[in-house]
Amino acid sequence: MSSGAGVESIAWTIERVDWDDERAAVLRAAMDGEIGPRYAEVFAAFDDETAALLAQDFAVDPATIVDVILVLDPSGKPVGHAALRALGDDLEVKRVFVDPRARGRGASRVLMAALERLAVARGAERLILQTGDRQPEAIALYERIGYRAIPVFEPYVRFAGSRCFAKALTAEIRRP
Repeated sequence: MSSGAGVESIAWTIERVDWDDERAAVLRAAMDGEIGPRYAEVFAAFDDETAALLAQDFAVDPATIVDVILVLDPSGKPVGHAALRALGDDLEVKRVFVDPRARGRGASRVLMAALERLAVARGAERLILQTGDRQPEAIALYERIGYRAIPVFEPYVRFAGSRCFAKALTAEIRRP
């Protein structure tokens, strides 16, 4: 169910899937198609060596992914994706995306709450994440749901547009 003032009450469903689930891959490709153009001119300005290093920094090794979830609309169509990655001693939120047609209806909050519950079940005390300075809607979401800015962490330090956040996971998150 969704939460938050002014948000429709929709019966969203969360489904755990594998990284290579076809529906998950389609949503990640849609995310790349939307976000890539926002940073195209920035990345085009880098020399080949820096571009290659940044590509390594932003690559996601599926072996490090510990959970992948989809949010499904009431008809069962997947409209959102997110993952948790083991990064050092932390769990990192990765590849959060909600289809534009499902935005503003609580899907992202449901998705993030589910990730937080999964992280708590894995014993995490906090979640960390990185987004970019050209994604103000993502930054606004994270701040609204309790994430606080932290210093940029590895492997994102080479990219000046990185914005990093963390959220302490409390007992309150444990409730479904």
